[in-house]
Amino acid sequence: MSLENPLPRPPGGAIFHTESPEETVALGERLAADLPPGSVVLLVGPLGAGKTVLAQGMARGIGVAERVISPTYTIVSEYQGGRSLLSHVDLYRIEGRDQMENLGLEDILRGEGITLVEWGEKLEGGAALARLRVTLSIAPGGGRDILVEDLG
Repeated sequence: MSLENPLPRPPGGAIFHTESPEETVALGERLAADLPPGSVVLLVGPLGAGKTVLAQGMARGIGVAERVISPTYTIVSEYQGGRSLLSHVDLYRIEGRDQMENLGLEDILRGEGITLVEWGEKLEGGAALARLRVTLSIAPGGGRDILVEDLG
């Protein structure tokens, strides 16, 4: 993986290719290094694309010491990092506006911590709240292609 020389840059973003979970974790660490408190990151991609692996790296980059796992059943997990509180949200099992509203996401998304949202495409108006959108896909030859878009 080359963080200094990503694949050709699409407008407003960069594409990276990782060959292993370890490289995906390293990319996550690098992405989190520059995130200020209050940042929201949307993680988008199909099952098995590596959203949780990237989230583990981002948590490490924020200074979270404990093991980060997908909050598929708990929906929201919080971790104290060295720099900021990390809220890790998984919307996989959430369907419809009613379920979304009952989660209390508004407070989390507008909080002072850093929020990672797996299945971020389900978050209505998410792009307006997010600093980054990271789209992961399984590359045809193996590994992962990761599009990182700066949403400001």
